[in-house]
Amino acid sequence: MRCSDRPTRLTPIPRAIWNGTVIAESDRCERVEGNGYFPPDGVQRACLKPSDSHALCPWKGTASYYHVEVNGQQNTDAARYCARPKPAAANIRGYIAFWRGVRIEA
Repeated sequence: MRCSDRPTRLTPIPRAIWNGTVIAESDRCERVEGNGYFPPDGVQRACLKPSDSHALCPWKGTASYYHVEVNGQQNTDAARYCARPKPAAANIRGYIAFWRGVRIEA
């Protein structure tokens, strides 16, 4: 194999980590207001549990939440998403952002 045969990544792939586990990873994240939003197929769905919490953002729309569960521990409402965002935030439809101690590395 020649060196040029290998794919080269110039920037690291963003990852979301909580409780020592990578819960999301993708090179197709969207950045909104300083937060990284991961595409649904880049998230470990087994780590997300439904939440009844919702919040309204004036320009993004209604956000819904998931609890993050890893190794028997729960981080309440630590993941959020907009299933039907307003037009200004259409690029994050269904994408998932993390907070409340979830570390984002890039």
